[in-house]
Amino acid sequence: MLINFVRAIILYIIVLIVIRAMGKREIGQLQTFEFVIAIMIADLATIPMSEVGVPIINGIAPIFGLLVMQMLISYFNMKSIKLRGIICGKPSILIYRGKIDEKNMIKERCTINELQERLRALNIDSIADVEYAILETSGQLSVIEKPEKRNTKPEDFGIIPEYEGISYDLVIDGVIMHENLKLLGKNYKWLKKEVNKFNIEPEDALIVTINGKNEIFYQEKINKKRKK
Repeated sequence: MLINFVRAIILYIIVLIVIRAMGKREIGQLQTFEFVIAIMIADLATIPMSEVGVPIINGIAPIFGLLVMQMLISYFNMKSIKLRGIICGKPSILIYRGKIDEKNMIKERCTINELQERLRALNIDSIADVEYAILETSGQLSVIEKPEKRNTKPEDFGIIPEYEGISYDLVIDGVIMHENLKLLGKNYKWLKKEVNKFNIEPEDALIVTINGKNEIFYQEKINKKRKK
């Protein structure tokens, strides 16, 4: 029992490292070859995990082999457009200029009901509202609505919004984000001064962030560090 427990932990760490090395894609955004490799890695890990008689290296070696294969395919995928088309395929237009492309629907084995279901998942109630619907190589459906159905933007009214930038975490659960402070050209002394305005210390904050307008948001921890 203890051996199975230890082997499971080792294989979990190995699989976690391998999947992390494959990149940060979401499951729904995996290309076909990436999805196949992910399934094979999971299958390879279960054998030495459940069978004590199988040497653990028999599972680890093929897993790293698949990682090397995935990295090679990804490399050539980036370098060659032709190879990319062979491995990943090409996007298919299911709705073109407001009309359903029956040939592509049949080619992708997609029914009208499935198309409607995917559109509803994107908060689009009617096919009549769609100008273009493109089935991406990852299997995701990208939709461009008809002009009159799209949400309005500030530029539609000749309005140019102020630049907002992005927010940076300065403190997370009492831990100072020194790298972010460095990116902003700030230091701990500046942070302490700003946070002290709220009558707390940086280490006592649950979170402190700053946005592109230099507005600071903070929340104090319930259990603060007490000074001795």
